Amino acid sequence: MDGLPTGSQSYVERAPAPALAGIAASVWIQRVAPEDGPYAHRDVPNGSVDVLCALGEAPRVIGPWTRPRLDVLAPGTTIVGVRLRPGAASPLLGAPASELVDLVLDPEDLWGRPAAPLGELMDAQASPEAALDALQRDLANRIAPDAAPDPIVREVVRRLRWGRDDIGSIRSELYISERQLRRRFLAAVGVAPKTLHRMLRFQRFLAVAQHAVAHGRAPTTDGLAVHAAEAGYADQAHLSRECLRLTGVSPRSFLQEIEHRCGCGHDHAASYAPLLRSRG
Repeated sequence: MDGLPTGSQSYVERAPAPALAGIAASVWIQRVAPEDGPYAHRDVPNGSVDVLCALGEAPRVIGPWTRPRLDVLAPGTTIVGVRLRPGAASPLLGAPASELVDLVLDPEDLWGRPAAPLGELMDAQASPEAALDALQRDLANRIAPDAAPDPIVREVVRRLRWGRDDIGSIRSELYISERQLRRRFLAAVGVAPKTLHRMLRFQRFLAVAQHAVAHGRAPTTDGLAVHAAEAGYADQAHLSRECLRLTGVSPRSFLQEIEHRCGCGHDHAASYAPLLRSRG
């Protein structure tokens, strides 16, 4: 990644460093070539919290986000980031996720003055990859030694991620009431279980589309009805309603955008591969 062709941009995800494996889902580097025009990047709500830094600027903590969000990145922008698993942010950030919903925060708002040198530390690195490594080391050192993600929330998130769509049966198996689970989800994830369920189901739809693009196929090849069924939607109309709610556009427009934006070599495998294991 030591240079982009003229008029191009890239987005590459990887698995996190071992020290963050318990709380981070992936890490990533996004770059817009200096010769390119402004790049519109659409973020889809996924229940996660991102810690990121556009090199040359102050780090930011994003989310969890609950509505469509479009960022316009200037030419020459390079961003490194860590995506935390749903429900895993509190031990690192030191605040309930419910206090972070739909907010963009300076890390100093959470950690105080010790966060101030973080941006300078990443700027001093020789490459975006080295800056990402520095960010991961810093976050690993900030994890409270006696703190851990809520085990009930973690298990429910795991089951929902793997396609278990009946929250009621999950609650019954874990011997927890609807009120207790909701309270624990709001503290750990920032949103209610049913809201995260909708986000993760849409992530499965997104995973199918990104997998298709990564293998040189148009994401619309198999048809929206097939994708809707594979992601767990009742029908195509159900998918259309949820896509509009979470992205602001129709499924067909969203898939065309993915094909256009990601077909130039984006690598989202660290996000989509775990969601597609059930395909066999």
